Amino acid sequence: MDIITSVDALRERLQREPDNVFVPTMGNLHQGHIQLMRLAKRRATACTVVSIFVNRLQFGPKEDFDRYPRTLQSDSEKMKEVGVDVVFAPNEAEIYPAPQTFVVEPSDLQHILEGAFRPGHFRGVATVVLKLFNMVLPHTAIFGKKDYQQYVVLRDMVRQLALPVEITPAETVRAEDGLALSSRNGYLSAAERAEAPRLYRTLQAARGEVLEGKRDFQRIELQAMAELAAHGWRPDYVSVRRQADLQPPGAG
Repeated sequence: MDIITSVDALRERLQREPDNVFVPTMGNLHQGHIQLMRLAKRRATACTVVSIFVNRLQFGPKEDFDRYPRTLQSDSEKMKEVGVDVVFAPNEAEIYPAPQTFVVEPSDLQHILEGAFRPGHFRGVATVVLKLFNMVLPHTAIFGKKDYQQYVVLRDMVRQLALPVEITPAETVRAEDGLALSSRNGYLSAAERAEAPRLYRTLQAARGEVLEGKRDFQRIELQAMAELAAHGWRPDYVSVRRQADLQPPGAG
């Protein structure tokens, strides 16, 4: 496994690879990330490339950029065990050698749902992923469905900019109690971790009502919000949306 920190060295290494599959991450790897890498490894003839870069542009001013865990040594051991071929672990100056004044604006998708509560987040995600695509030149890139809005933003970016990359979604990996695996789960106290699976149960209950044919979506959303609030949560939103484009059901 090659660990590479510069764009020039990365391009030189990948010149001899006819095909590569790319898994971009911010590190602090868990089994959800590992599953993405295993999916990449199924392409037997492809070179598996994983990036580890904590991208400042996608963090808000009061978010956790400075304290986000940087765990390259333990991450490297996990990736080596999976059989990753190339790890691209640049520093910030390598990705942003000058102020990033050219950015990707992901249309209205960046202003709804998660984007409404994290202004600029999806602009930062789309911008860094486009730069990484230009550096890695992958044939396929794999993204987890846990961050489904991110997946839709990047899928649409690839389509509209005619990028020669196939975007492959991967299913969310969950703990036995239903909690989606996330690098930020480590921020939870023991009591918060014990309570966290309620989110999945609440969303499953809402999903069940929709699948039963109930169409009072506002009631379903408010009921889910109330269930969480009754147990001490402060949820930003629960919203029923179309899978294809994240618009409300029945929207034009």
